[in-house]
Amino acid sequence: MNIRLHESEVRVLGALVEKELTTPEYYPLTLNSLTTACNQKSNRDPVMSLSERQVESAIENLRSRQMVWRRNIAGSRVPKYEHNVYALWHLSPQEIAVLCVLMLRGPQTLGEIRGRTGRMYAFKDTEEVNGTVTALIKHEQGPFVVELPRLPGRKENRFMHLLAGEPAIEEVPEDREPVSAAVDTGGERVAALEDRVLHIRPELDDLKRAFGEFKGRLV
Repeated sequence: MNIRLHESEVRVLGALVEKELTTPEYYPLTLNSLTTACNQKSNRDPVMSLSERQVESAIENLRSRQMVWRRNIAGSRVPKYEHNVYALWHLSPQEIAVLCVLMLRGPQTLGEIRGRTGRMYAFKDTEEVNGTVTALIKHEQGPFVVELPRLPGRKENRFMHLLAGEPAIEEVPEDREPVSAAVDTGGERVAALEDRVLHIRPELDDLKRAFGEFKGRLV
């Protein structure tokens, strides 16, 4: 696979895919909304703190590879951005979901992938996840995913995306203690609340701007 993205580009692409699948009513995203999505504290590993300038730079690099499009939508004061993954790589919905969660949350086991893709695609069991991961490994435009060597003391192998190039295996950190399903579900709820805040904020800004203009006319 002849792709090597910077970590900020991986985060931007993953955030666009995630928001299209989880909050389609607010998609595509403005630069401000995309930056907030990239810097979420829930469902992100590692947590990042990208500036709008860094996100904009990542967008431009992804646009040059035709991975992201810029759209000027009638009635919108600012441009919005969307990914082009479906057309570019011809991935299935389940493949998109797996690749997205690996982009946003780092190396994971099959069980972790299944538990964390619930809002994007409902896998019926880990066997279906395994089949999807295998398809990504064997994809004619890939491989998009690699299986990592099992870490000492771990019962399951983990998988990692290859959009940033081949991983330096010795530098891949061992996971923290496994997260329980209940805690992970809590993280999904937090992410859903963050999504609502993410899209309410621009509306509040517009209301403040309109109120300021109204007060100006009264003076």
